[in-house]
Amino acid sequence: MTEQIFPYANIVVGVLVLIVGGLLHWLGQLVAWLNWDLATKIGVAEKKIIPEYRDYERGIAAADSLLGWIYVIAAIGVTMNISWAYKLLWFPGVVMIYHALSFWFWTNNQTKAGRAVNSLTFRIIWVSANALTGGLALLLAWRS
Repeated sequence: MTEQIFPYANIVVGVLVLIVGGLLHWLGQLVAWLNWDLATKIGVAEKKIIPEYRDYERGIAAADSLLGWIYVIAAIGVTMNISWAYKLLWFPGVVMIYHALSFWFWTNNQTKAGRAVNSLTFRIIWVSANALTGGLALLLAWRS
């Protein structure tokens, strides 16, 4: 269906999108949107977030939840090497790059304001996971 960027790229990218986009973004944000207290207990929402930021974060959780199902469909389709899925893969690719950049700058601004809610290690891991997954998704979509 597509020229692979490396052997089994469709499977690797599909699994990454399914884990980072489907599991961590879509399901994690769905929990945060529906039950913030549970989300903080299981670690998908910040416990120490100030009330003004919490409203914003719940809004982002709602938006991610409403759009995140597209990650799952694209991931399954690409893993199965279905041609239309490569076109749909543009969406999670772009959004994950956006998530990487916005999370880095959002948490950097919180830290500068004296309200750090994430460690530098977590920030680097989360930004890297999103940027790598999004970048590979865009590269694979571009090559299709």
